[in-house]
Amino acid sequence: MSRPNILFFCTDQQRFDTIGALGNPHVHTPTLDRLVSEGTAFRNCYCQSPICTPSRSSFMTGLYPSRVHNTRNGNDTFPTDAPPLISKLLADQGYDCGNIGKFHLTSSGKRTEPRLDDGYRYWQFSHAPRDDWESGHHYADWVKQKGGDLNAMRESDEHVPTEYHQTTWGCEKAMEFISEDRPADQPWFLTVNIYDPHPPFIPPKSYADRFDPADMPGPHFEPSDLATQEALADVDFQNELKTPEEHDAYQKQALYYAMIAQIDDQFARVLQCLEESGPKENTVVIFTSDHGETLGDHGLMYKGCRFYEGLIKVPLIIRWPDTFQADQEADGLVELLDLSATILDVAGIDIPDYFQGQSLRPILDGSQSGEHFRDSARCEYFDSLDPFFTGGTGAYGTMYRRGDYKLSVYHGKGIGELYDLKNDPWEHRNLWDSAEHASLKAELIAESFDQHVLLTTDVGSKRIAPM
Repeated sequence: MSRPNILFFCTDQQRFDTIGALGNPHVHTPTLDRLVSEGTAFRNCYCQSPICTPSRSSFMTGLYPSRVHNTRNGNDTFPTDAPPLISKLLADQGYDCGNIGKFHLTSSGKRTEPRLDDGYRYWQFSHAPRDDWESGHHYADWVKQKGGDLNAMRESDEHVPTEYHQTTWGCEKAMEFISEDRPADQPWFLTVNIYDPHPPFIPPKSYADRFDPADMPGPHFEPSDLATQEALADVDFQNELKTPEEHDAYQKQALYYAMIAQIDDQFARVLQCLEESGPKENTVVIFTSDHGETLGDHGLMYKGCRFYEGLIKVPLIIRWPDTFQADQEADGLVELLDLSATILDVAGIDIPDYFQGQSLRPILDGSQSGEHFRDSARCEYFDSLDPFFTGGTGAYGTMYRRGDYKLSVYHGKGIGELYDLKNDPWEHRNLWDSAEHASLKAELIAESFDQHVLLTTDVGSKRIAPM
């Protein structure tokens, strides 16, 4: 069998519960709904950090962020001793590789992100749509070439319309890459990194008008959440604690869903281009996001050092017609870094022995049930956001989920959270101080240390002698 093309479409800050076919009647996602029916949807996929750079560093290398030594947003350089990116591994084996949109393995603040030895031939860069500098910001250059004025559009009541939107630019560039002439036997790998539905929540007015805040279900919030969050006040977060009304959470949810609707419409164009360029059976399509968004849950907005479901669980759908299972929902625990191993596996490339991700192919091809994959999942926050965004002094936290229980430890603070997700799926009853659950908490703390600290630590170079 010839090696497949691989389309990796990654949004930014999109929650797992934002797909109509997977149970949300308030969103409009016909394209993603179709992808669910044609592929496998993983319902319990956890990212490895609730922050962009560490999460992206993780799934691009197959390692946890702390193992890559890249746990912060805003970092100057990517570690020189980091292993090759998966794009480089694919390029070295003959794949034609392209990247569109943000990359964010290093800081993009007021600069075009420095290129790494990334293997990408095709490179169209745009970190955030608000960015604009003299050269190297390809989205802003595209708008200017079309005769648009981004500053004027941003300040208008219409906001940036769809025809000038960064999401549209990203998808049109994806279509350009897909449609390029290549040797018949050369496969391609394309990463499309859309900035939306990242805040600020400002979709085009034509989309915003389609979603009425009065029709929104609102955040997962109970009054008891206020006391829980007040106890965690010393742990970094982007936005101060407020009730849903104080956050204007219903309005923000409507705008957030509007942004996702626009993504869905533009993604449809990419898939249509894919089908017109050749048999879709030749291409593996992956849809996911780097992390989620609290969106008012628990009195919080945006992101930071917390590990709630809406923030660290992401959508993951994978389709390969006639090869992978269709219309399959997998409930087992998986991690976003498992994509790195999966991508190499479907490309026919040996998975490096240092990888911490595991290939999802056994579930995808039906040789293994999707009811169970990993025994546990891990997420980490190691001083990941600058105090400019949080007002804090730096925080460190780890999440460990095993079965129905999720443990979050805020290191050096003497505080944490423990939830029974079977009986409390939206995490309103913190069992950390429950005497009834004290032995379970101790067991999970020890287990998380053994399984997700000791056994994932970089112990140095290869041993070549007994002494």
